[in-house]
Parts: sequence; C-alpha cells; structure tokens
Amino acid sequence: MELRQLEHFVTVADERHFTRAAELLQISQSGLSASIRALETELGTSLFVRSTRRVELTAAGQALLADSIRTLASAAAAQNAVAAVRGLVRGRLTVGAEPCLGAIDLPAELGRFRVANPGVEVRLRYDGSVEHLENVASGLTDVALVVATGPVPQGVRLRRLSSQKLVVLCHPDHPFAAVGEVDIESLHREPLIGFQQGWGAQVLSRRAFAAAGYDFRASMEVNDVHPLLDLVEYNLGVAIVPASFAAKRPDSLCSVALPDDMPEWTVAVAVADEPSPAATAFLDQLFESPIQAASSMDSSSAESVTSAA
Repeated sequence: MELRQLEHFVTVADERHFTRAAELLQISQSGLSASIRALETELGTSLFVRSTRRVELTAAGQALLADSIRTLASAAAAQNAVAAVRGLVRGRLTVGAEPCLGAIDLPAELGRFRVANPGVEVRLRYDGSVEHLENVASGLTDVALVVATGPVPQGVRLRRLSSQKLVVLCHPDHPFAAVGEVDIESLHREPLIGFQQGWGAQVLSRRAFAAAGYDFRASMEVNDVHPLLDLVEYNLGVAIVPASFAAKRPDSLCSVALPDDMPEWTVAVAVADEPSPAATAFLDQLFESPIQAASSMDSSSAESVTSAA
C-alpha cells in the first residue's frame, strides 16, 4: 500500500466520482481506476460501489477512510516540517468557505497567498459552515471561513473576523415592510425562504425559532445567496439573513429588524489546533491587519459567542 494509492482513494471518496477525482489529481481516469483496483486487490475487498453517475463507499471503504486521512495528514506534516526548516512553505492548502460571508475578500486573499507562496497548491470548496467545521476536524480542510453556530468539534479553534445582526428581508409590498421590528411568532406564520441544512443562517434561525417554541421550516431552500434574493424579490416569502445581504438589493428589497435576543451572525476562521505551515501562513496573512486581528475562541468560548448573542 502506497501513499499515492491512499490519496487516490480519499479523493474518490470525497468527490464520489472518478472523473472529477481524476481531474483534481491530474491523472487519467483509467490510471485512477487501476490504482483503486490495485488497492482493493491488496486489501482483498471492494472499497466502492460503482454506478454510472457516482460511487459510494462500501463498509470496508468507510473503515479505511478515517485512517487514510490521518495517514496522509501525518505524511504531509512531516514533509512540511522539513520544508519549514529550510524556510519554505510547501504542500497543499485546502480552504473551505460558506459563500457571501462578507468579512473578507477571499479570492483576493487567495491570490495574495499564491503569489507569496508559489510552492503551495491551493484548493477551495464552498459549502455550509457545519460541514466545513467537520472537515477541519477530520483533516480534509486546513482553514475554513464559517459562521459560528455553537460548539466546535474537538481539535478545532475559531478566530473571530466580524459580527452583525440578523434581519428579515422582504418585498416592499409585504406587510412586514411597514413595521419597525418582526418577532418570531409573526415569522413562523409566513412562508420562509432559507438555506439548506448546515448553513449559518439556517442553523441560527432554527435555534431562534426553537427558543420561542416553534419549528423552523423553510418552504423554499437554496444553496446560494442570489437565488434567495430572487425569490424574496418575487414576494414568494421572507428570509432571515445577515444585514449585509440586504445591502445587495437596497432598491428592491426591504430590511426589517429582529428582536435583540436573536443570535448574531459571527464570521470566524476555523483551523486545527496544530495547523500546517501553509495554514499558519494563510492565517498570518488574514490577520496581519489590525482591523482583523482577533483573539482565538475554543469550543466553550465559541458556544458562548453564539448563545449570548
């Protein structure tokens, strides 16, 4: 069993697709398939259930995945430690982010990082905050830009970037547009437009509804900000979003305040307790500005930030 084979296996497991995995690994699909077959032959079992559209892990594949991730992370850490002694930052930086956080210009920061660290391969994936935190904990992601939604997994710490209020976004003709504040009791009777499970606004909204004794159920769910704004603009429902979202369409949508006891939208950087040299370099870059400098939050303090908001 070789590290190269484990990398191939983990990439296919992550992508659930041989073609996409081969593209990420920059090898031919036939070469990738041969590598996985050789690994399966060595282990004496199938690791994937293959179909024409995607692949799924078998029970044996699930058992191998966690150890494979740890093995690859340890090997990468050893290589990076040697490079660091020589004054080089090398390896791979995998960044996760929830879209439209508004705290930093992520493409610009990644561009700066690549210029300053040409020996580091940079990867980026957008998804919900909850999944990003789990990926940092498992070693799949080095740095994640997330919404602080509560306790973080063991081995992960948060560094705060910014906080803002949540508001209700509605069409100008909606009755909410004529009031100064909307409470949860009024909101739960309205068609809600929200994000998918695990996204920051969805988690915070669900918590606020539960505290008021209601279930949060969005009649329409999206995985991007702009479709949400489109749906609200057609008066198909109202949405609970951070105040910065309202600034995207100030002429066509109205922003209405929520009660002061609503959780705040706090954007933070998630990183492992012992980050790689590449992750450390990226963090140093993000927080080099005095405006963005902030103290670290561990599991307990991250919980207090969201629960006290």
